Amino acid sequence: MKLPIEHPLSRDEQEQIAAEGIDNWNTYLRRFPKLKDRDKDRNLVEWSGEGSLIKNIYGEEYIDCLGGYGIFSLGHRHPEVIRAVKSQLDRMPLHSQYLVNPITAEAGRRLAEVTPGNLKRTFFCNSGTESIEGALKLARLYTKKSGFISTHNAFHGKSLGSLSVTGREVFREPFKPLLQDVGFVPFGDAAAIERAITRDTAAVVLEPVQGEGGVIVPGDDYFPRVREITAKRGVLLIADEVQTGLGRTGALFGVNHWNVVPDIMCLAKALSGGVIPCGAFTTTDEIYAAFHVNPMFHSSTFGNNPLAATAASMAIEVTVRERLPERSARLGSALLKRLRGLQEKHPWAIREVRGKGLLIGIEMRDEALGGAVADRLYASRILVAYALNKPEVVRIEPPLNIPEPYLDKLIDALDGALAALKA
Repeated sequence: MKLPIEHPLSRDEQEQIAAEGIDNWNTYLRRFPKLKDRDKDRNLVEWSGEGSLIKNIYGEEYIDCLGGYGIFSLGHRHPEVIRAVKSQLDRMPLHSQYLVNPITAEAGRRLAEVTPGNLKRTFFCNSGTESIEGALKLARLYTKKSGFISTHNAFHGKSLGSLSVTGREVFREPFKPLLQDVGFVPFGDAAAIERAITRDTAAVVLEPVQGEGGVIVPGDDYFPRVREITAKRGVLLIADEVQTGLGRTGALFGVNHWNVVPDIMCLAKALSGGVIPCGAFTTTDEIYAAFHVNPMFHSSTFGNNPLAATAASMAIEVTVRERLPERSARLGSALLKRLRGLQEKHPWAIREVRGKGLLIGIEMRDEALGGAVADRLYASRILVAYALNKPEVVRIEPPLNIPEPYLDKLIDALDGALAALKA
């Protein structure tokens, strides 16, 4: 394939790119045992995206109700984010590592303006798992303790530190020994956290809503009670907002639903504006000062790069200005109601519907049914996916600015898929 590609494609060029793409994927990138067939699966080759739509190489449109697992809260190629990043690209794509880059400093300021409480000091990195790694290191450095408490079915990433606090054994077992001082308790059970805390516990790590765990929403008393327990016991609270942050759950941050201020907050996914990979962890002046002993205890070559910082700044600005958290709350409430109507209509298939904002899970009666529903929706050109730690849950995670008629199409396609599967 010759790069760059800047002109409309002929049918022959489309066919060539599709075939080469699948062959190269199978030869150089594939981790899965099942090969993609270059002739049968050519329509799988994506080519462009705009708003809530993705087009494959042949120009066929798919409604994106997956949102890159939470990346595309602003949709694909939001014009303001694209324009800002292109401008920065023309001036200085990466930073010198020596001088002060004002673009990254501005991103830090904007983030501090919207984070809860006195969270204001930020370390920018490249991904969610890196943000968790940094938070774990900072918690150990500040508290001078080694232990962590996480929850069953939690998902915090797959690098060795973040995997150590990820609560699904199938991902952990091949890489043991991981961090040794990690305990797991049921999600939603504050008393279990209190019992698990020891004199060596540095921090409790929690998602406001368990995304990969099956879109599990805790009771309203859970986070306030955990915050009370951790403060009393001198243990840090790390909020993993990688998936829930920036409006996904109907509030700017998931912890805002319960007026809780964590000690460290981890972000990524939507922080990129859907354009450039970007992650961060943010904390207080006091906790961040633990790095002052040796600032090089934690570093990242690309973490403060101005392209990502530009995307993050614009993502924050657009999300707040367009009131996307409020829109997420409104659309999510209406969508939950309609999906529960489908549950009443198809009780043989749907066990439960749950969610917060536009992070919604449809729990099917078994894993095979979940996969079949996702396949049927794909055939209707609607993209969804299952939850990583609970595959029977079909996850709905569209852009927060998705046009409402697209959600109508989702409901109609899901209703049709379930009727066809029962026939």
